[in-house]
Amino acid sequence: MIVIAVLVALIIIGAGVLVYIGINNPEAANERALQARLEEFNITGEQIDLEKIELSQPFTERVIYPVARSLGNLAIRFTPQNALNSLQRKLERAGSPAGIDPTMILSLQFIAMAMFAGLIVLVFTVGQTKWPLGQIILVSLLFGLLGFYFPQLWLSSKISRRQKDIRRAMPDALDLLTICVEAGLGFDAAMQKVSEKWETELSLGFARVIKEIQLGKLRREALRDMADRMGVPEMTSFVAAVIQSEQLGVSLAKVLRIQSDQMRTKRRQIAEEEAHKAPIKMLIPMALLIFPSLMIVLLTPAGLRLMHSALGGMLR
Repeated sequence: MIVIAVLVALIIIGAGVLVYIGINNPEAANERALQARLEEFNITGEQIDLEKIELSQPFTERVIYPVARSLGNLAIRFTPQNALNSLQRKLERAGSPAGIDPTMILSLQFIAMAMFAGLIVLVFTVGQTKWPLGQIILVSLLFGLLGFYFPQLWLSSKISRRQKDIRRAMPDALDLLTICVEAGLGFDAAMQKVSEKWETELSLGFARVIKEIQLGKLRREALRDMADRMGVPEMTSFVAAVIQSEQLGVSLAKVLRIQSDQMRTKRRQIAEEEAHKAPIKMLIPMALLIFPSLMIVLLTPAGLRLMHSALGGMLR
């Protein structure tokens, strides 16, 4: 049990370290730190020593992050282009968390694989129970595969959470778009109002569309790219309806009103579906936690009485 507890603790610590490396953005932090030091040197009038500035940075930013990125660049050379494109698409659908790129994800995968496999080997080597070498290698390979896919699982959870936030925010955003368009604003100005109203993933997506349109991209192309980055079917159908109304000359306000009603119906259906799933999800904790506790509380007094009765004496 001690070995299992140590193993679980080390895995949790390793997972936490990986998440910390993945969430932090070392490039932005380095840039801010260097800029602050350069401004300090300019104010004090001291001579700028780049080597001193480099050595004053934390060990993780000087050693760990460059090594991780070098490992990721090495892995990219042997990774098919389709896999890199798929990973880049997943990062975009996850909202590009903390500026992570495919290089960092690949390096995290190999680091996690080596860490999980190394922990298993260390535990079986230090522990008192001696396992055969073949079983140690097999278990290490299994945990190594688990560590290799751990960053992918984290990325998938980020994607599902972001898509859920987008679905939850779409009905209110479409209502505001409808009100603004019916009041006389253009569609671009209505998207600007939505981006200023909330700080959600959907509003950030609209803000990016507005910036792309200002830089010269066509509105329908910017909207299609936004739908591809989000990967939400409801957003894809909404963008298709808006583009079709623009091409056919249909009233945009009417289209937005229909899309808003459909999204509210869809959100209500999703809520009802989750409510119907709740009793089934409650069976697992009830069967594993609640029912055994109730059986112990209810049957222990009866068992004690039987042990002190004549029946208990016969059984002894």
